Amino acid sequence: MIEMTNSTSISGLGSEFDAFLFSPIGADRNDTPLSVLSVLARLDIDPWQEAGELARLPRDAATQRLASSIAALPDGPSAPHEHGIIAVRLIALLPRQSNSKTPSLESLPNVDDVAKFRTGVYMYVVLIVVMLAAQWIVTGGQMRGPIDRADASASSAVVPQTPAPNSDP
Repeated sequence: MIEMTNSTSISGLGSEFDAFLFSPIGADRNDTPLSVLSVLARLDIDPWQEAGELARLPRDAATQRLASSIAALPDGPSAPHEHGIIAVRLIALLPRQSNSKTPSLESLPNVDDVAKFRTGVYMYVVLIVVMLAAQWIVTGGQMRGPIDRADASASSAVVPQTPAPNSDP
């Protein structure tokens, strides 16, 4: 009975590798069908971890690595010149890294660009603080409150004029 000792590899199983892992490679020397999964398991390589690593590699490097794994199998397919052809077909079944949620190195912002952006933000904040301080100095540091409605109504009210005392007798 085969027992999986690395349970972390099972928790991350994804169906995105199923087409690759369960794809047939051929038969071993005893005519037992081989899949990518069975080849990697016979080589004591975690199939899902290897599939993930192959998906992150450039296509040519992944093809060479898989062809080497197929060739390393003692009872594997007997035609060594076909290992590369089989690997090319299988690597095409892997999801490409560009489809994943992980950003590529080229899409990440440059460190210098981030530093320039931060400097610009700091300069903007300093400018706003200086403008507010200048406004406070110009107004004499006095805070103006809301206009008192009673004072405003008294000053704008029409005061009736009383006639000047007549000097006529």
